[in-house]
Amino acid sequence: MTGSRRPTLSDVAHEVGVSAKTVSRVLNDDGPTSARTREKVMEAVNRLGFQPNLMARNMRRGSPDSTIGLVVPDMGNPFFGTVAGGIEDAVRERGLTLLMGSSAEDPAQERALIETFLSRRVSALVVVPSVGAHHAYLGGVSSGPPVVFLDRPGSGLATDRVVSSNRSGAQEGTAHLLAAGHRRIGFIGDLPAGLYTRRERLAGYRAALADAGVPYDRNLVASGHDQGASAAATEGLLDLAEPPTALLAGNNFTAMGAVTALARRRRKDIALVAFDDLPLAEILEPPLTVIAQDPAALGAAAARTVLARLDGDRTRPRAEVVPTRLVPRGSGELPPR
Repeated sequence: MTGSRRPTLSDVAHEVGVSAKTVSRVLNDDGPTSARTREKVMEAVNRLGFQPNLMARNMRRGSPDSTIGLVVPDMGNPFFGTVAGGIEDAVRERGLTLLMGSSAEDPAQERALIETFLSRRVSALVVVPSVGAHHAYLGGVSSGPPVVFLDRPGSGLATDRVVSSNRSGAQEGTAHLLAAGHRRIGFIGDLPAGLYTRRERLAGYRAALADAGVPYDRNLVASGHDQGASAAATEGLLDLAEPPTALLAGNNFTAMGAVTALARRRRKDIALVAFDDLPLAEILEPPLTVIAQDPAALGAAAARTVLARLDGDRTRPRAEVVPTRLVPRGSGELPPR
């Protein structure tokens, strides 16, 4: 069989030498079949990369239990909770149920979770990918359910993706600090260093510096994946012989770490801009300026793409960019010397 079309139920039946009805009976666990026949059918299913069209099957049956699998890095991150809500709101009226699991940014755990979702024959997959190559276990997407990469593009695969305007957002946030008079601006990014969102936001930071004629200083770039590590990274920047007068925090967790460190040091003179909005950001002292993403819109855009694919859209993979917006709160002006 060529890779130009999706394998069908009839292809599986022909491979095994049984009727299509027998294959359907095995896949749906609907009626008696011998253990040997079941084994041969499942071997053929795996070998051909066959994935039944559960959306169509469940619509015929009137079943409400079609599912979409969502893989996120961290179930405890409110950003991804809002993303999930955006997806769920968009697909609920189509009778689709959202299943959600966490990869913990571990490629092996991500792969196991995706394979679990595929074994449950989900109607579609939405994946916030970890760093690594995804073609090894998602290379057969043309013969399986629709796959949409969310927040970050997958590596080694051309498939649908929905991301924020990370680079231009970070560039706008850094330009805001430069316009306030700052020239030593620190950047605190997520880990790992190869993460797409970190790379794009760092590139935006560097582009703004270059536009203003300010040299890039590697000593002003630090990393922290969680709040504690980001607080430590902030304190490390403050302890430099020539510390920054302002900081750009690369996401919500790094921002919370930076806020903690600045409060601990009682450094209200350090301006801070955060990528992602935070609860109560407007009542901090000083109020926190943010580059706000729209996680609900990200989720809704991913859901629209999934539904279009389930409805038969076979156009080339699409890339949708959801805009960020600068929300200025604190003045951020350089204090007089």
